[in-house]
Amino acid sequence: MESLSTRVLTSVVAFSVLSVLVWLGAYAMLPALIFVSVMCLYEYIRMLDRNDIDVRRISLALFGTALIVASLPAIQDTPPWVGGSWREVVLTVALGYLLVVEVIRPGERPLERIVYSMFGLLYIPWLFGYFLLLRYSPDAQGGLLYFALPLLATFAADIGGFFGGFYFGRRKLAPEVSPGKTVEGAVGGFALSFLIILLISSLTHIWSPLESLLYSILVASASQLGDLSESLIKRALHIKDSGSSLPGHGGFLDRIDSLLFAVPATYLFLHISVFSR
Repeated sequence: MESLSTRVLTSVVAFSVLSVLVWLGAYAMLPALIFVSVMCLYEYIRMLDRNDIDVRRISLALFGTALIVASLPAIQDTPPWVGGSWREVVLTVALGYLLVVEVIRPGERPLERIVYSMFGLLYIPWLFGYFLLLRYSPDAQGGLLYFALPLLATFAADIGGFFGGFYFGRRKLAPEVSPGKTVEGAVGGFALSFLIILLISSLTHIWSPLESLLYSILVASASQLGDLSESLIKRALHIKDSGSSLPGHGGFLDRIDSLLFAVPATYLFLHISVFSR
């Protein structure tokens, strides 16, 4: 119970801080996203270090920061070409730079360094960039509501999954990746997530019950996938927690893993099925 209380308290504090930053807007979110991204990259590098895997550390920090800055709405309004994105430019330059550096100074296992460095950029700062993109979809005012959806849905899925698994968990969801996850917990997480989304959409009249159901399935699945993906990485690298910075949660990656997939999934759902009408 003490561990659960610590976990819930940390979640509430983190949720409150994130809500305030989102309400303040891009220039409050930007330094926070850069800080959390750097902390997640630091945890990622530490996990690799324990397995004798090397990456380009300074390059990860610099290009990771550039990816998040390139996601600012003011920069998105001035694309490098029609239909293009500065995020794509940063990612392409990062790949080219890593290849050139390894050609000039290859050292040992150059391909491994490129692959793990690029994966770090895609997994952490690239996905964090969607936080800014979603916050201003379709605009500053509407983005507040749409950004709240994955936050509340993921929070609900976490709580529903915990209690569903605790009281009813019997069948393992992915025993080789995360032995603690159960099918019943996943169903409980989806059910509570759907109830929250249905309540919000009914009050705000943004979606029909069917659209709320489809979004709930998507965001609950994305949340679970984010959690399981990080578990897969930790299992492959023989690590229990990515860090110990957050009481009751481990590291930043342990806490943010679900949102790293839920926020981009929400952004894509909106732009494919809602804003394209």
